[in-house]
Amino acid sequence: MSLIRRFTHVSPLQEYLLERRDEGLIGFVPTMGALHDGHLSLVDRALEECDTVVISIFVNPKQFNNAQDLEKYPRTIEKDIELLGDREVVVFHPEFSDVYPDKAYEVKLDLGNIADVMEGKFRPGHFDGVVTVVSRLFDIVNPDMAYFGEKDYQQLAVIHRMVEVQERLVEVVPCPILREESGLAMSSRNMLLSYEDKTKASGIYRLLNEAIQRIDERSPKLLADELRAEFTSEGFDLEYIDITHPLTLETLHNEWVDGARIFIACYIGGVRLIDNIAVK
Repeated sequence: MSLIRRFTHVSPLQEYLLERRDEGLIGFVPTMGALHDGHLSLVDRALEECDTVVISIFVNPKQFNNAQDLEKYPRTIEKDIELLGDREVVVFHPEFSDVYPDKAYEVKLDLGNIADVMEGKFRPGHFDGVVTVVSRLFDIVNPDMAYFGEKDYQQLAVIHRMVEVQERLVEVVPCPILREESGLAMSSRNMLLSYEDKTKASGIYRLLNEAIQRIDERSPKLLADELRAEFTSEGFDLEYIDITHPLTLETLHNEWVDGARIFIACYIGGVRLIDNIAVK
């Protein structure tokens, strides 16, 4: 017998969660589906720390600025349910109209610099869509704790800022990046890669790791310039490389700071991949 409870509509989910609130903490893992071990690590962390765990599976069109990217995004709901196995969780997989009864629903916040750089620069409107859907899902689920992976590090910073601005009583829990044996960061988009492209993509982590071995001899600007040249020479279709402050996400030029991070976005075989690594 499956331990998974499935809901597609808001009211029945909220009625169930109202009953569960007396039992303890409610944890929430928002996803766009096409689940992998990275997602499962968030779910397992939530199960360790909370009494009820909700995982949402919803491909949010409002955060895509590229119609082809939205169309190609994998949708594998039954496989996702199967992958969750015997975990005792609540799965919320709504239709667009369940999440947005008002099609024009939108949340606009002053997020500052963190939403303007990197992903914000190259994917206009992306973080408006992220804030809109996460805010709406938080309203629906009303979680005590919400779990996000550090692979989408900038998104995590945006969610922290959103919670602060909206004065929400939810703890945002960052979780480490999970990687495949090759070092490639786990991502739903990886399933769109051919075998050859996936092998090539493993070079992302290799080059990032090699770069952090050189920080004692390079300024952030020089290292970023070297990385751009290295990725380009290995045939990556590079969108950006940036080395930033871990909290403000401001680009570092001459001086290193504790916890600085290197970010990359690139295309391989037409598939957009992102990754980041902390400089220690």
